[in-house]
Amino acid sequence: MTAPCNIVPTSLRRVRAAVLSAVLPGLGQLTQGRRRQALTYFAITLLLIALSLGLGRVSGRAAEVFFFMLLALPWWAIQSYDAYLGPSDSSADLQRTWRAVWARAHDIRFLGALFLLSAINDSFIILMNPEYLLPFFCTKPGGLLGFLTKALSPILHTIVGYGFLQLRRWALFVYLLYATYGMTNAVVNLTCFGPGRVRNTLLITLAGFTAYILWRRRCFHAPLTHQTSEKLFQHSS
Repeated sequence: MTAPCNIVPTSLRRVRAAVLSAVLPGLGQLTQGRRRQALTYFAITLLLIALSLGLGRVSGRAAEVFFFMLLALPWWAIQSYDAYLGPSDSSADLQRTWRAVWARAHDIRFLGALFLLSAINDSFIILMNPEYLLPFFCTKPGGLLGFLTKALSPILHTIVGYGFLQLRRWALFVYLLYATYGMTNAVVNLTCFGPGRVRNTLLITLAGFTAYILWRRRCFHAPLTHQTSEKLFQHSS
């Protein structure tokens, strides 16, 4: 027997709710009848966006974008995923959602997406500012060497981003090489050119990211199959 035309399959309803929440935080939850969660998620999103804008006014436009990606964007993705999962059996929908994110390593995949987004942004900046000389271990090389040093960042971001999305074992090793290079270069440039807003932000962010990724290093030991992730999620619940 075929389902009536007016009945939407459960999987399609979940995808639709996730898309709605991705467009407007809380909207997917509202269509599921979760009014309190919808209002709460929308308010949290507005608060995080306002916080990013406020920090941007203090530290500059680059910091505004950075804090949006670090604060508002992860929450935006989590509440959209919450809409995809739908109502939980208990009232702790957000706790259920975070357990699913943790067990299925979606946080690592999100970082991978951020790395790919950063690679696109870096490539755009390089193409639009060909005269800019990137500080490289107390030097500012030009010509072919200068181009290669600038191209190194989007290349590494692309490799690490892909590896994180796939939870590849080699991605952790490549990231640690990238982090070592980035922190060493930043520290050396700090001694030569002095402290700077971008340089200081890079050091702090890279140290925080590296600590978190090392904490979650078990995600890279073996690719998570759907069955394995479901067992981990059920165990964490």
